[in-house]
Amino acid sequence: MKILFHPDRKDIQLASVLYALSDPIRLSIISDIHHHGEQACNCFNVPVAKSTLSHHARTLREAGVVHTRVQGTQRMLSLRTEDLNARFPGLLDSVLSAYEAAEQPVPVMKAEESSN
Repeated sequence: MKILFHPDRKDIQLASVLYALSDPIRLSIISDIHHHGEQACNCFNVPVAKSTLSHHARTLREAGVVHTRVQGTQRMLSLRTEDLNARFPGLLDSVLSAYEAAEQPVPVMKAEESSN
C-alpha cells in the first residue's frame, strides 16, 4: 500500500493552504468535515467525478489542511484544525465563516421595509 504524504506541522505553508482553500469544491468538503467530523471520501455531496474528488482530497492533504486515514478500502478525511491553528491562528475559522456566510441566502427586503 502506498504511504500518503502529510506535511509536518512546521512544514505547512500559508500559500499552499490558501491555494487549497481557494476552490469552492474543496471549501465545501472542508465545511462538511468541520460540521460533521471525519468522513469517508464517498460521503461528500459534490458535483464532480470520483477521480476529481480524489484530486481535491489530495490537494487538501498535501497542503496540510486534512489528514487522510486509510480504513479498509475507504479513505477517511479529518481536518488538521490544531495544526492549522498553531501555524496560522484564526485562518481556518475566518475562511469557514466567510464561506458559510456567502452560502446563506440573502434576505429580501419588502419595498415598505427598504424605504424606512
